[in-house]
Amino acid sequence: MLKLGVNIDHVATLREARYRGRETAEPDVVEAARVCEEAGAHGITVHLREDRRHIQDRDVWKLRQTVQTRLNLEMGNAAEIVQIALKLHPEIVCLVPERRQEVTTEGGLDAVTHFSALSETRKRMNDAGIEVSLFITPDPAQVEASAKMGAQFVELHTGAFAESCHGAPGSEEELNRLIAAANQAHSSGVKVNAGHGLNYENLALLKRVPHLVELNIGHGIVSRAVFVGLGAAVKEMLDAMKGYRG
Repeated sequence: MLKLGVNIDHVATLREARYRGRETAEPDVVEAARVCEEAGAHGITVHLREDRRHIQDRDVWKLRQTVQTRLNLEMGNAAEIVQIALKLHPEIVCLVPERRQEVTTEGGLDAVTHFSALSETRKRMNDAGIEVSLFITPDPAQVEASAKMGAQFVELHTGAFAESCHGAPGSEEELNRLIAAANQAHSSGVKVNAGHGLNYENLALLKRVPHLVELNIGHGIVSRAVFVGLGAAVKEMLDAMKGYRG
């Protein structure tokens, strides 16, 4: 069964737009996580960025105490965040690139260039009993590097695929890149997740990508929740994911 990890960063984005710096404010990300899990989500994803633009330190500690499924911490490979992750002990971390000027994580991690530093962090996390995923573009060299450094998962960056589904050229080409990367990772013994830009419309086409374990989806679900509520939005996404054959 294809699993759904709900990224609740943008619940915090809404809170910080009005109540930045307050200890208690709405909407509450812990309540958001509870609603998502109650609706059937298989995991909760949050990104603790260095600039703390949405998720705050207090959020991740509260979530660690309350999440009943699986906590996935997205993080840059920065010393401060690595130390927090080791103390927090989520079930899995997803290492992502991070640039202050970007609105959200726009590109994949360069596992080839940063092989040594990422390998060290991978080992530290695994030694602490934390699984590691690398957020990469569907590129053969990146998949190979991820496998060589011992990552348990890759999360394939589906941004280019999602953009092509909005009318940009090359939708079939982007889909084929994802298919090839998923096959390569699976053949190398690495589990495959996917995320970025996924929504209720492009999910049907993504189902052609084999070996997917989990989708991490945030913006699409939070956007839909504005109209139908968060629980209903999660259930609709789970319904859209049905029928995946892997």
